[in-house]
Amino acid sequence: MDRFRRLKILIDEKQQAILDSACVMVVGIGGVGAMVCEALARSAIKTLIIVDHDLIQITNINRQIHATQNTLDLKKVQAMADRITQINPECKVIAIDRFFDKESVDVFSRKIDFVVDAIDTISCKLDLIQACHNRQIPIISCLGMGNRFDPSKLIYSKLYKSEIDPLAKAMRYQARQRKIDYDIDVVLSKEIPLKPSNELVLDDDKNGKAPPGSTAFVPNAAGLMLASYVVRSLIKKDI
Repeated sequence: MDRFRRLKILIDEKQQAILDSACVMVVGIGGVGAMVCEALARSAIKTLIIVDHDLIQITNINRQIHATQNTLDLKKVQAMADRITQINPECKVIAIDRFFDKESVDVFSRKIDFVVDAIDTISCKLDLIQACHNRQIPIISCLGMGNRFDPSKLIYSKLYKSEIDPLAKAMRYQARQRKIDYDIDVVLSKEIPLKPSNELVLDDDKNGKAPPGSTAFVPNAAGLMLASYVVRSLIKKDI
């Protein structure tokens, strides 16, 4: 029995062929990016390029789908690649163990049909967006998902129309500094970020201050929305 039989009920043979030949790159394999990969692997995407340099830590388990007791201390790209292979052995996974920055031009060494930005650092997000724009590769970017509880507040939008999100505000400022004047497709939350209940500094913090709180709901829902946008864009369905 075909593992994608239920999906194929909803798409025609031409659309199936598009997914079967598509190459999608996901940059940042944390809570959002891992769910993007999960959904794309379950949507018959034939090639996935996944880019990250972090290790899975115990504090990832509450929200990152590839984080389990058995994957602690593995590279995130390796744990995700292993999981994708279990979902669809025919999916080609290119795991790149590095943080993306403006020097990472080698990740574009093959034809890429779509890119998902699930990076945390604003400068690197904009580096990726500009690199894709210069190469005419469509991209969608995830904005801030931390300190939120309600996945029903997620929407598709443009960066310059975003409100409430402090990350979006900082990203808009840096985009203006770079003279980026084109639309940037995003998934964002209209939920006002919650204030942390304490100043707990977690073991995985690198900056001497508490990282944002996070739930299992919002990052994963954002990942599903991003993956849906990619698939629908590729097969030109209801976008």
